[in-house]
Amino acid sequence: MGQVTPTDRRAALRAGAGLVAGGVFLAACSGRGDTPHGERAAPASPAPTSPAPPSHAPARPLTAVPTPRAFPNQPAQIAAGPRTRPQVALTFHGAGDPAIAKSLLGEAERAGARVTVLAVGTWLDEQPEMARRILDGGHDLGNHTRRHLGINDMTEAEARAEIAGCAQRLKRLTGGVGNWFRPSRAARASPLVVRLAREAGYPHVLSYDVDSLDFTSPGADRVARTVLADVRPGSVVSLHFGYRDTVAALPVVLEELGRRGLRAVTTTELLS
Repeated sequence: MGQVTPTDRRAALRAGAGLVAGGVFLAACSGRGDTPHGERAAPASPAPTSPAPPSHAPARPLTAVPTPRAFPNQPAQIAAGPRTRPQVALTFHGAGDPAIAKSLLGEAERAGARVTVLAVGTWLDEQPEMARRILDGGHDLGNHTRRHLGINDMTEAEARAEIAGCAQRLKRLTGGVGNWFRPSRAARASPLVVRLAREAGYPHVLSYDVDSLDFTSPGADRVARTVLADVRPGSVVSLHFGYRDTVAALPVVLEELGRRGLRAVTTTELLS
């Protein structure tokens, strides 16, 4: 049997996207929380409020991330933007192999797309250069808690430390706390977490209305089909760094979005 080339694989993925566009594919229900495949939760405990910067942090800060904006016509938890404009927001859980993350950002930029990255604080400790890479590409950068544990199940003190711990890392690296906050291991935040996020400087919690389920490693064609089955104007799509399926699926998703007249923009732009 001949060797399958990247061109062959991309053609096969486009064919799958065509089935979605034609209404043949029926997407599975997406009722699962934001729990990356194979990740083990550690016992929740309060995080230190003033962590020392790692020795390998960038020597100079980035241009400050804009202060998170309040959108008066939007609820405290935002799952989608206006349905009247041909735009969508692709949002990524920021963790995992930085090489995969850079590949995803590169694929988006080659297509003229901009995305939103919700970074895990411990990932920023290990990969501080990724903050610069994300912002230099014109993307949104936000807060996905310090350790990515089940924040809705924490005490008030624990949850506050998780939000503040990631915000402090973002501020140290970029000069700002990030554009958005998204709860960890939950599609929606509890009322307590919404309040704590607001106190930390985030007027809104960012949810989503399309779950790619890419963290289950279903294969690139399934990731593309799942997204394209449910996406529509104003959608906020949940995706993840760290999965090669997502890298392979992204060009197909972006191509089909373009065919439908939809443009991938940052969440800030989607709501502006």
